[in-house]
Amino acid sequence: MSAPTVEKVALIGSGNWGSAIAKIVGRNVKLNHGFDTEVRMWVHEEIIQGQKLTDIINTKHENTKYLPGIKLPENVVAVPDLLEAIKGATLLVFVIPHQFVPDTCDRLRGKVHPSARAISLIKGVDTSKGGINLISESIREHLGVDVSVLMGANIATEVALEQFCETTVVQSHTHYPASTPSWALTSATPQLSKKVITTCFGGRNRRVAEAHVLTGKPFDVLEKELLNGQKLQGTLTALEIHHILKKKNLVNEFPFFTTVYQICYEGHNPKSIVEDI
Repeated sequence: MSAPTVEKVALIGSGNWGSAIAKIVGRNVKLNHGFDTEVRMWVHEEIIQGQKLTDIINTKHENTKYLPGIKLPENVVAVPDLLEAIKGATLLVFVIPHQFVPDTCDRLRGKVHPSARAISLIKGVDTSKGGINLISESIREHLGVDVSVLMGANIATEVALEQFCETTVVQSHTHYPASTPSWALTSATPQLSKKVITTCFGGRNRRVAEAHVLTGKPFDVLEKELLNGQKLQGTLTALEIHHILKKKNLVNEFPFFTTVYQICYEGHNPKSIVEDI
């Protein structure tokens, strides 16, 4: 089937990161005649001070819970029904926590537009099959669509404020030469390092980790106290990585990852990150 003449974008996710991207996407589609100007954003419905979050977003044009103080374009429409949000969309932008990808994709299977492609803005990996699978691969396997990837180093609030940040975009095509993966890996390695550094010095994971060191409170308690409904990704990734290392008898070969896991889940003193490695 030939591709449509006008692209229609749908955002799957509406948290801090999803709302920041919604601001950028909503503005950009109005600047390009090849796009439908309406951008639907799937919102997991919540009640905020007696009002539905979707109603707040659609009337105040602001996600007051996850991205307060940032105005969203009026052409960004919050939709609580996932299938209604992606109806007719040819570009699916995934911006949900990685642990929700399998279930969300199961709900979308067989329901997406025949010409749809996807782009993943999701950190983390899929370990549901006992190994490590890229989120983009998981989306591709579930939906049978081409998937591109957009990654930082960047922080959602800085993106929403249109401050300077770095972003890497990757798209897979089979017609590139055999040397392409080697080139991509060489180029990606320093970018991955930048992403790690950015995460260590800013964002929700750093904020909660600092609070854990200062207060000694468990990470799940701090997540509820500090993140206003957002999900802490770092601890879950540490758990997933540890399970893979343990399964493959590689725990002793990766002491840094093992120590991070022990701090998160076994009550080890955060000082062990320096003392045990």
